[in-house]
Amino acid sequence: MPKTLYSIFLAATLCCLPLYTKNPLPPKSDAAFLAMAAEADMTLAHIGQMAEDRAANTKLKNFGETLVQDHTGDYQSLSILAGKMGDTIPKAIDKINTREITGLDRYHGKSFDHAFLLRESAVHQKLAAAVRREAEHGSNPDIKAYATKALPTIERHLHETQDLMKQRS
Repeated sequence: MPKTLYSIFLAATLCCLPLYTKNPLPPKSDAAFLAMAAEADMTLAHIGQMAEDRAANTKLKNFGETLVQDHTGDYQSLSILAGKMGDTIPKAIDKINTREITGLDRYHGKSFDHAFLLRESAVHQKLAAAVRREAEHGSNPDIKAYATKALPTIERHLHETQDLMKQRS
């Protein structure tokens, strides 16, 4: 990909990251944290399915499958936790994340691989920071416990994404 085209592609990809990736600060309440985490899980599972279907690289297809399994399971845990608290979490992907999915929808093969890895690296960095902050500073002990349990998986996804990016270089 020519350098100028690559720069445009990179800028377009990064500007389309969902809302929760633009703000590294954690949500201001436990309910907001649950909603953010649920949105992240639904979106990551959906994009993981896209990777299974569209990626050129077998390792990315396998990573997509991992995202689907891990984030679907995590969403189920969040749903149970929210129910215990008498709260609800989103049941559908919001407009911002839907736009991001639509943006990735135009890519296939190697171009999808590149856009997918850039997105996953940025998303998991910021998601890990938000979950870590909740685990350390959250006010609800059950939500703190959830965040503490979820953090290693998110960090593993981040490291795997970074490793896959290095392998492509």
